[in-house]
Amino acid sequence: MCSYITHKVRVAGSAKGPSGWMRVDTANVYFDHPYHAPLDHALAIDFVCHADGAKERVAVELSAESARALVASILLALKEGEEAHDQAEMAAMHY
Repeated sequence: MCSYITHKVRVAGSAKGPSGWMRVDTANVYFDHPYHAPLDHALAIDFVCHADGAKERVAVELSAESARALVASILLALKEGEEAHDQAEMAAMHY
């Protein structure tokens, strides 16, 4: 069964596509049948830049388990990275 449920989120960043680096301003996220990954269902994320006409996209298809592990790793990296930057800023202020 295809759900066709898609969540769009505004993002700010860059992605490396077939023509090189590109700006991205939107991520389309959905869980459905993949186009390429050898999975029954996959979490798919398409990164595009609507401001540039969405001419190119960078797509990822992940198993549900891989997607959950990626989410956990992203949250941990953000937490640790922000803490490290905050500590460095505090140390610089007291120097």
